[in-house]
Formats: sequence, structure tokens, C-alpha cells
Amino acid sequence: MSRLESAAGDARSGPHVLVADVDAPVLAGDDRHHLERVLRLRSGDPLTVGDGAGRWRPCRFSDEIEPIGEVVTVTAPSPVLAVGFAVLKGGRSETIVQKLTELGVDRIVPFVAERSVVRWDGAKSARQAQRWRRVAREAVMQCRRLWLPEVEPVQLFGELDLGGAALAVSEGRTLTTGENFLLVGPEGGWTEAELASVDRHVCLGPHIMRAETAAIAAAAVLGARRSGHLPGAGTVSGS
Repeated sequence: MSRLESAAGDARSGPHVLVADVDAPVLAGDDRHHLERVLRLRSGDPLTVGDGAGRWRPCRFSDEIEPIGEVVTVTAPSPVLAVGFAVLKGGRSETIVQKLTELGVDRIVPFVAERSVVRWDGAKSARQAQRWRRVAREAVMQCRRLWLPEVEPVQLFGELDLGGAALAVSEGRTLTTGENFLLVGPEGGWTEAELASVDRHVCLGPHIMRAETAAIAAAAVLGARRSGHLPGAGTVSGS
């Protein structure tokens, strides 16, 4: 089970918000503003709070958040799912991070490939990674995940730890059980050197996809397989 709803019946009512400590929940200012001004919560309305590390509890909204149920702890999902993607121009990388979070990816690995158009300096890369972590946090609350994904710093492809990785290519074999780390290249494609650096090459479908589509497709396949909605893996709890 991958959503908060799977854990406790009617206690799931209302929006889900991340807090630093579910034992003594305090809302961040931006989160309170969103609940009051956008979602129109009023004092006494139900919500749930979580710490992004598997713990959550039902509460009531007020000037001070009022816990109304016990803390529930859910184990981290297994196996760990990871998707790496070559960073893209505009807001497309942000969309990838958002959708990978919604689909249950645990490690999000942005990188710069040899044919990537985007070339950021260290400061810009750090700012972008920080922005993507905020996007992931917002997506966790929207989709009611219990575990925040790890959004790694932007790296050069040659600096990645490629252990267990498979490259998504237009002509490759079917993904097999145990392959849980997929890398999606830039729209210019992988270079020969990059292809040679990873001996696992898999195909995500019969059509040529845009880079962001391929990353989302990779996450969808991995997540559906882990949850038991595709052959090859049993249902797990958490996420």
C-alpha cells in the first residue's frame, strides 16, 4: 500500500501536511497559509500530519494543531526505486520531479549528460536541486505519501554511481525483476561512451518519447510493478 489512505479508515480525512515532529506538530507558515487561504480550512476541520519518514497521525486544524489519534508508523517501501534523468530546459525538470514523487520513486537522480543542452554552474545546480526538493515536498503532501523521496544533487553522468543501473533506450530488452534503477538520457540521446558504461539497456515502449515522458514512464513501470499492479513484484506497504 502506498498511500496514507491505506493505513487507517476515516482518520485519513482532510489534507495531509508535513511537519518536523508528529508528536508535537507545528505548521510552517507557508503551509498554514495554504490551508487557510487556498483550501479554506476552518478551526476544527480534520487533517493529517506526517514527518516524511513514515510517521503520521490524524489531527484537527486550529491556531495550534490538535492531535486526535495515535502516531502510526509505516515501514519504508522495498525495494528502493530510483530514476535518473538528464536535466532539461525550462520547467520540464520540475515536472519530472513532481511526477516521479507522485509515482512513488524513492531516489531522484538528476544529471548532465554529454548531449545535454543545459549547462549550469555549481551555484545554479544547487539552487535548482533545492527548488526540486520543495517541489517534491509539495507533491508528497498532495499525493499523501508517507516517505519523502531523496532528490540528489545534480552530477555529471560520468560522476554517477551506476551500480545496478539500466539505461532507457529506444531499442532494448524488457525490464526484468530486480532492475529498480533506470536512467533516462537527454533528447539528443546517449553517446557511444555513455552506452558502453552501462551494460543493461532496456526499452520502455514502442514509440520514441520525449525525455520527460520517458522518465515518467520509467517511474510508472517501476511503481506499478512494486505495488503488485504488474507482474514481477508483490504488494508492499509505505511510500
